[in-house]
Amino acid sequence: MPSKKNTAPEAAQLSHFDAHGQAHMVDVGHKAVTHRIARASGRIVMQPATYALIASGNAKKGDVLGVAKIAAIMAAKRTSELIPLCHPLAITRVTVDFELAADSVLCIAQVETIGPTGVEMEALTAVQIGLLTIYDMCKAVDRGMVMSEIKVLEKQGGKSGDWLAGG
Repeated sequence: MPSKKNTAPEAAQLSHFDAHGQAHMVDVGHKAVTHRIARASGRIVMQPATYALIASGNAKKGDVLGVAKIAAIMAAKRTSELIPLCHPLAITRVTVDFELAADSVLCIAQVETIGPTGVEMEALTAVQIGLLTIYDMCKAVDRGMVMSEIKVLEKQGGKSGDWLAGG
């Protein structure tokens, strides 16, 4: 199936509002149950000394990336408790990976389910909580860390088909 690029529809409608402009949870009862996958990423930039602590595993609070990985997985599973109009989902798989750069850590999360709605919010939540956990564990030595570039990289499954972020 060919991937759709990042293009906004001309007459985009916000699905979480009804005809009267009131917020509501979208009815997904009529949607097909398919295998759905979403990948998201985000980065936290830090001072070189903070990066060295994380990379060496010598941070005062322990294995920063190990704890951040568990936090990210837990967050994906609890997304519907955090985002008011998200559906509770039976997540079948969550993976979280970290890529180290000279002054930053990139978090990439992939979430999967077999169901009537996608898992983009779960992947984004996993990334953000993973990055927040890194911040929490390292803030004693670097309060100036910056989280950025939080985005969906791709989604698969569902009526709208596959989608891949452009550029």
